[in-house]
Amino acid sequence: MEDGINILNDYVIPWGVRLIIAFAIFYIGKAIAKAISEFAKKPMSKSGMDTMLINFLGTMIYSILLIAVVLAAVDQLGINITSLLAIVGAAGLAVGLALKDSLSNFAAGVMIIIFRPFKIGDFINAAGSAGTVDEIGLFCTLLHTGDNQRIIIPNSSVLGGTIVNVNTLGTRRVDLVIGIGYDDNIGQARDIILGIIDADPRILKDPEAGVALGELADSSVNFNVRPWVKAEDYWAVRADLLETIKLSLDQAGINIPYPQQDVHMHTVSDAQ
Repeated sequence: MEDGINILNDYVIPWGVRLIIAFAIFYIGKAIAKAISEFAKKPMSKSGMDTMLINFLGTMIYSILLIAVVLAAVDQLGINITSLLAIVGAAGLAVGLALKDSLSNFAAGVMIIIFRPFKIGDFINAAGSAGTVDEIGLFCTLLHTGDNQRIIIPNSSVLGGTIVNVNTLGTRRVDLVIGIGYDDNIGQARDIILGIIDADPRILKDPEAGVALGELADSSVNFNVRPWVKAEDYWAVRADLLETIKLSLDQAGINIPYPQQDVHMHTVSDAQ
């Protein structure tokens, strides 16, 4: 009976108390960590920071605090934290080597979220693909193309190459090359093209559109036609300009040449 009491006093009660305290540390600490992470999100949200970045930083703060809470609870149980950290570190190294590509995508995703080379809704060219950004995840970026195909690009591929953001500056220049025949009137053709540009309200007045003689080519006199438009109007304006210029030049009797080859046939009589 006395031995049972000694075991109860020496082992069961102390371990029970430690266990209760460890659980209390864990649950109270977890609640505090959650509250701190939520509190930290408020000033970031007021500053206009990206929502995904806010959530990511809040999760990171919570995770770091939760690790500290777990270590404190484990220490209360009398477990050697140094040995535990060594085991966790070795396991982390093995997992890191196995998931190095995923970790690379994760790191690239964090960099994209922080530096924001593009945002949701932008049209970009990245990693050999072009499309409108639908989602910026921690591991991959999702685009959709003009013909409504989904493109999923690993973030390491996006950040590791050249990124062309079409929407960042808000305006784009439409670059056209319009050729007329050598026998046609250059001044008349220029006036027709300028009139078409002035009549289109989607074409910006500032910067001013440029219409200049660009090249005396093999079979045509080429004009460089360069109006400025809003980024969202680019393709519509480009298509309408090509059609309107073609119809207007045809109506004015101005030839738009195309490559052609003349073949001359000679008949050679047999020598008598």
